[in-house]
Amino acid sequence: MLSTLSRVADAFWRAAAYCLHPRVIGLSLLPLLIAGPLAWGLMYFFWEPALDSVRASLESWRLVETVLTWLDHVGLQGLRTAIAPLVLLAMAVPALLVFSLLLVAVFMTPAMSNLVAQRRFPGLERKKGAPFWVSVAWSLGHTLLAMLALLLSMPFWLIPPLALFLPPLIWGWLGYRVFAFDVLAEHASRIERRRILSEHKLPLLGLGLLTGFLGAAPTAIWAFGVLSLALAPFLILGSVFLYTLVFAFSSLWFAHYCLQALHELRQSRATEGRAELLDPLPAGQTPPPALEVVPELPPR
Repeated sequence: MLSTLSRVADAFWRAAAYCLHPRVIGLSLLPLLIAGPLAWGLMYFFWEPALDSVRASLESWRLVETVLTWLDHVGLQGLRTAIAPLVLLAMAVPALLVFSLLLVAVFMTPAMSNLVAQRRFPGLERKKGAPFWVSVAWSLGHTLLAMLALLLSMPFWLIPPLALFLPPLIWGWLGYRVFAFDVLAEHASRIERRRILSEHKLPLLGLGLLTGFLGAAPTAIWAFGVLSLALAPFLILGSVFLYTLVFAFSSLWFAHYCLQALHELRQSRATEGRAELLDPLPAGQTPPPALEVVPELPPR
């Protein structure tokens, strides 16, 4: 059996190699084809009304209006017009990230799990412990919990160290709960899935946190400040593509780890079953003494 760190490292390099597989590359284009036109359409039809609503909300807050008035006095009138679009983008990017994760979980994770199973574990039985609609409901439910956690944690984002760690931690927890479930939904039974998620909880959670920080990396392309407003349509497409790649890698990482754990679990069960057939007696119990056979005397 592999150790925990060896299993995580083995799954990591295998996931990186699988990202170059033609089927994975083709699947990574699907979320882009769905989320890209949708994001452009939303921007075209709803950008101006949403911008007016955000601007009106900011101006109704006395503290924000005081800050904006001070900016006007010091000659930074341009920032007044840029604050509302930047706030709107700050609200739209997490929604785009969550939507990309859901697209990967629904459309890519089952296909990539099957690819890993076919290439590494061709004899692995599919017990289908969770149907498709259960996986979708599981993903949506945990996504709502993650969004609620983001909303509740926003006041703490004003503290610089927490702003760097809280969002990736929430994304990592979401990825751990969604990808681990979806990977095992097709091949593991419900009992096997629960056992793996329980026995490997800490490694899977750590794996999720690592992928959470990876998922936060594409957000850096929005660090152009005011310039990002002019490049927003192109940055949105770039964000969707980068998020898709990161989440596809994360899904493959979970697939290699979880299917390896499932394979080892079934191997250990098979070994225990053979041991019981060879020695069905409880431990410490000795077999009863054999009966002595007395030869039958010939009749007189």
